[in-house]
Amino acid sequence: MIHDMVALVWLDPGDPFPPTRHALDDPDGLLCAGADLSVDTLRRAYSKGIFPWYSDDQPILWWTPSPRMVLQPGQFHTSRSLRKHLRKTDWHISVDQHFEEVVTHCANTPRAGQPGTWITDEMQEAYLDFHQAGYAHSIEVLEDGKLVGGLYGVCLGQVFFGESMFSHTDNASKTALWFLCALAGARFDIRLIDCQMQTSHLAMLGARPMPRNTFEQQLDELQRQPNHGEWAAPSQDLASWLRQYRLEP
Repeated sequence: MIHDMVALVWLDPGDPFPPTRHALDDPDGLLCAGADLSVDTLRRAYSKGIFPWYSDDQPILWWTPSPRMVLQPGQFHTSRSLRKHLRKTDWHISVDQHFEEVVTHCANTPRAGQPGTWITDEMQEAYLDFHQAGYAHSIEVLEDGKLVGGLYGVCLGQVFFGESMFSHTDNASKTALWFLCALAGARFDIRLIDCQMQTSHLAMLGARPMPRNTFEQQLDELQRQPNHGEWAAPSQDLASWLRQYRLEP
């Protein structure tokens, strides 16, 4: 993830983050190291479009890639197969009911080309604190009462920063992201979803690259907007959610 000889700005806890224009081109977006994962540090980082990403054997590394992969909720691409699944599934969806479990599943789910996980124990504890402070949220997909997929991320104003997803069965993580996008305006008061890094999978779902300066301009505007959304919600079947918000898959 990081070249051995790269000289980085080192932050002590409470230090301000350097300007994002100082981020490296290689590796793309690496800005600085150090600080801590306190609620205040994470809040300050996300407010500038900066996020932590590192492995167990590394210090805390802070990133702000350019271009930035973003998803406009109305641009989510619902494939024919996913649409068919959404219409007939008996899955249930809840919000903020199993946050810690979602993070744990995201950390432990094997991923192609990734021998370990960047969601370290330290990160898991930090985002649980961030959740308890009201900034981090989760969407949970359940089958027969068992968690089979979901996502978690951070909300500031009208921006949602997606952190990770997991799926233990086909379409589970896609269903969670579809749900977030479908109810972005009606329930969550979200206008922009940050997907962080470019991947072909995210592009297939409708995400598009955005220059860092454009992303930061939109972030600065949207995070200042009051969020009147509702998050915590007990489990109910997808059909009930669709009826409640008059949605069509």
